[in-house]
Amino acid sequence: MIMKSPMPLAFAAAALLLSAASDGTTEEAKAKCPVTGNPSNPDLTTEYEKISYAFCSEKCVKTFQEERAASLYEKVGGRAAIDAAVELFYVKVLADERVNFFFEDIVMNKQKRQQKAFLSAALGSPVAWTGKDMRKAHANLDLKESDFAAIAENLQATLVELELDAELIGQIMAVVASTKDDVLNR
Repeated sequence: MIMKSPMPLAFAAAALLLSAASDGTTEEAKAKCPVTGNPSNPDLTTEYEKISYAFCSEKCVKTFQEERAASLYEKVGGRAAIDAAVELFYVKVLADERVNFFFEDIVMNKQKRQQKAFLSAALGSPVAWTGKDMRKAHANLDLKESDFAAIAENLQATLVELELDAELIGQIMAVVASTKDDVLNR
């Protein structure tokens, strides 16, 4: 198992609370190597966030582990940290009168699950995003630049409150900014 790098105390505490709610199940090893897509060898496995991954070679195991360690996803603390951040983020968004009306008819538990999955994939989780692309997901919302800015502001405030390192916050915000044209359908 890959060891996580230390994260700020506030982020770690929130992540710990949310990870305790996890069901603790482990998925079966995959039939294809996540690095090459070739058939995997069930004897060459590693576990990451309670999911077993099987690989076609030792080289692929090493590549996977190196990619995990280098990912922004891992640097912020993985699934538990993303869960904590998204939960706090939506507290802020739903209190923000500039944008909270966009969420009036939204099933928030589903919205949070989707946001966690998207952010995880965007930041380098080994689990790929399988939801709608950003254009389709936001097509009928008539979002403006100011709406995107308000959401980004709430995300940045969340990451600051969770005491994430300023450099990591900058990297996350750059990933978010890269979605702006798609979210605004331009």
